[in-house]
Amino acid sequence: MIPFDVVVIGGGAAGLMCAIEAGKRGRRVIVIEHCDRVGKKILISGGGRCNFTSLNVTPENFLSANPHFCKSALARYTQWDFISLVERHGIAYHEKELGQLFCDQSAKLIVKMLTDECRPAGVRISTDCNVSGVERGANGFVLTTQRGSIETSSLVIACGGLSVPKMGATSFGYKLAQKFGHQVVPTRAGLVPLTFTPDDLVRYKDLSGVSLPVQVECGRQIFSNAMLFTHRGISGPAILQISSYWKLGDELSVNLLPLTDADTWLRKRQSSRPDAELKTVLGEFLPKRLAQRLCEVELGSRPLRQYSPRDLRAICERLQNWRFRPDGTEGYRTAEVTAGGVDTDELSSTTMESKIVPGLYFIGEVVDVTGHLGGFNFQWAWSSGWAAGQIV
Repeated sequence: MIPFDVVVIGGGAAGLMCAIEAGKRGRRVIVIEHCDRVGKKILISGGGRCNFTSLNVTPENFLSANPHFCKSALARYTQWDFISLVERHGIAYHEKELGQLFCDQSAKLIVKMLTDECRPAGVRISTDCNVSGVERGANGFVLTTQRGSIETSSLVIACGGLSVPKMGATSFGYKLAQKFGHQVVPTRAGLVPLTFTPDDLVRYKDLSGVSLPVQVECGRQIFSNAMLFTHRGISGPAILQISSYWKLGDELSVNLLPLTDADTWLRKRQSSRPDAELKTVLGEFLPKRLAQRLCEVELGSRPLRQYSPRDLRAICERLQNWRFRPDGTEGYRTAEVTAGGVDTDELSSTTMESKIVPGLYFIGEVVDVTGHLGGFNFQWAWSSGWAAGQIV
């Protein structure tokens, strides 16, 4: 039986960060990853350039059954700390929009940075290695793997959630949490495209590829960004953001003209172009295909001179409050993250250690902390991994 001080199950962002910090403290650390390489989700993120953090990280950018849980870790290892690490390794980066930071070149540089940090810290990495069993032992935990048994005093679960199963995502972390008595907040796909009902699909499916800036609202949550029509529904940053809050049966309200005083604009067009049809005029501010389809299926289209002021107001209200109920989501297959996870009420917000089982830690996506789109989930991985790494 091989003894280690710390075993980290999961070689993603959180797991590698935790291993680095523990190794720096002189702990004997091994990272066990069931895929053929570490950091696979890092490599595909941000179109291969890794949106590794945001300049604007606040606790309000995260959702959880306990919204206060993330505050301690985020405050003690901030975006500026990770940016400093990136700069120390000479990785060029840029701000894309809204504070989102991306590598100028490749996400491979972030993975290389992490593995380079592991080396002097003495961290051992074992890939293509499955864990088939975990039990309590005399000195902590005993893991059964395809390469033999491993004993450790500290066990860190950093194996992520259910999103992007083609990258190796499994329910291992949740099942292990439950095995040791932890509650798991029901999981669901987060940051995921939404699908149309059959009726809406007939109306809008051939708009696939059309995008426009919108403001989308669900309950008390409002996001402004781009919306994209797909062959099955809607996507784009605004929709991905709201999807983490949307539940089946909820109605969405979409403002298709968020940057326009639509009522004033339409009245001016009525005065200057009274013979122009509504669909033509709407095509000046909406994508033409969308303007035509909206007129075909719900607004109608006549010369502007035929509309009363009340008619124009009603059209504006419809465009600024386009309401519909999605049929569902595209699921974990395309989700960027898993919402829900290990209940934070049973974890220390300072160390990520279980309050039920001493020496057991949960970090990253497997925990019920989900960030907004734009680098926030990576920052949670860095921060929670760092926090656990200070104590394991």
